[in-house]
Amino acid sequence: MFARAFRVRANTSIKGSDRRKLRSEVAAAFPTLSTEQLAELVPNKDELNVIKIHSHKGEAITVYMNHRNPILFEVEKVLYPTVYTLWVYPDLLPAFATWPPVLQKLAGGADLMLPGVVVPPSGLPQVRRGTLCAVTLLGNRAPVAVGVATMSTEEMLAAGMKGKGFAVLHTHLDHLWEYGDKSPPPALAPLVTDSAAEERAGAEGELQGKEPGSSCSPEPQQHGDVRDLSLRDGDTRAELLGKEEPPENRAAEPAGDASTEHQHEAEGSRTPQEQMDALFHQCFFHALKCKVKKSDLPLLTSTFLGSHMVSCCPAGKQLDIKKSSYKKFSKFLQCMQQQRILQVKELSKGVESIVDVDWRHPDIKAFAVPEGFSSASAAQDSKSEDREQVYHAPEIIPLYGVSTKMVPLFQESGHRKGSVLSSSEVRNIIINYVKNNELVDETNKNFVKVNAVLCDCLLDKSEQDEISHLKWDELLSRCLERLQPFHQVTFAGQEPVVRKGNVEPIDISIAQRSSNKKVTIIKNLELYGLDPQCVANTLQQKVQASATISPAPGAKDRVQVQIQGNQIHHLAKMLLDEYQLPRKYIQGLEKAPKLGRKK
Repeated sequence: MFARAFRVRANTSIKGSDRRKLRSEVAAAFPTLSTEQLAELVPNKDELNVIKIHSHKGEAITVYMNHRNPILFEVEKVLYPTVYTLWVYPDLLPAFATWPPVLQKLAGGADLMLPGVVVPPSGLPQVRRGTLCAVTLLGNRAPVAVGVATMSTEEMLAAGMKGKGFAVLHTHLDHLWEYGDKSPPPALAPLVTDSAAEERAGAEGELQGKEPGSSCSPEPQQHGDVRDLSLRDGDTRAELLGKEEPPENRAAEPAGDASTEHQHEAEGSRTPQEQMDALFHQCFFHALKCKVKKSDLPLLTSTFLGSHMVSCCPAGKQLDIKKSSYKKFSKFLQCMQQQRILQVKELSKGVESIVDVDWRHPDIKAFAVPEGFSSASAAQDSKSEDREQVYHAPEIIPLYGVSTKMVPLFQESGHRKGSVLSSSEVRNIIINYVKNNELVDETNKNFVKVNAVLCDCLLDKSEQDEISHLKWDELLSRCLERLQPFHQVTFAGQEPVVRKGNVEPIDISIAQRSSNKKVTIIKNLELYGLDPQCVANTLQQKVQASATISPAPGAKDRVQVQIQGNQIHHLAKMLLDEYQLPRKYIQGLEKAPKLGRKK
């Protein structure tokens, strides 16, 4: 599409409303992007332009520019990322690897044929016909091309990896890339399976070079090597997934000690980071296969890690995401989502949940439970572990954002519109402002003189002619009232999350159903790191009443717990005493039934 020069028709800047529209379109097109990543890709303030161009074939194309680089292009109302964007988010699209010499052909306008696709030991990504995909070069995870799959993965394999695999739209080195800063692809470390494929391909290439009478062309040789790779490197994949080598492959080895020694040697040859990655993969597949059931979904990602994956960790080892290559558990799950193993959604702002799992995925079906664990006992123990899981109430801190009207008061301290501050920071800024401008009343130091800035920021129009002094506490309270409310939530073992607005309390209400029956409804449990399904199960056991989970009306992607009868007494005891949640974060406790006197 961009193999030849294109003609620019218009170049305009994108305004605020159009940016918000673009951001929502990007979020819909690429749901794996987090809120922070969307804000980076389509920023609020940085320079963002839209360019209308015509390709050499006459196609009308819209290109979005950020920091002088094209980040997205749109054809027939479909958004596509450029290689500049994919270098920042390399896991945004399912990726297929090819050989470095193929890039020149792709940049010249050729499509990617299946004989040029490298089949890794772990298998090809599962895609459907028409899926947008990235193309990488063997040895580097940075994408160099964007294309659309012309057939599904099953069809590719059924065709013997022959024919056209991808219709290429844009590549590194084409004219769209030249319209940016022309930076080269970054060197992104390949996955373990990719590096293993490269080493095996090189080793087999040397062996083939030594064979007499070998007169095949280079490309078929390479492709043949890769096809053999997918069969011969099964042990690498098994090692990653915690799967034991099949008995037929180790029939000549003595059982027991030899297998253990082989595992120790394999671990010793890997770096600590690779070992931690392998441990996360093992515990991940172990938990999905033995711990999590369909009825548990949606499942909070924090519960999945802290309750299910940790319980699958072998004795003497400990899961530490910081020591892995992922650094964040959300990135690990994003990688698993790219492989279509599960689906993660942000059911409420800053709180992610697993909403779907493909238990028929080949990697889950191929996983073998390590020795010392039994899948039956693991599944049986999952309920007791859920009950024994210690809940830690999140730490919630109110924060304040600088609004447009309050900017003159805070700009002396170096803060701009949108700066988020704690109450103590606001207090110190106000005190320093008053002292620096000598606004303390000389006759009564409990009062502050109102200057022009304080008048505009803190007083209503009707008060501006009447009030000339304010008490210190009134000055601070007026300031906090006029700032935008934010709050910070910190869950145990996770990074703080800043949310806009005041914190929503857990809402408890009583509703009346048919036959004058009452039910208790609980909302917003997810905001406090509580799994609604676990709360419903616990309540059901305590009060011996039916409890159900249903979508919360008026709240997208949230659920509510509904239990028969007025159960606020039991609910209050559980939330306040067992979960140690502060009363101020629970709304509706006053609706508990009044205890009548015994006659």
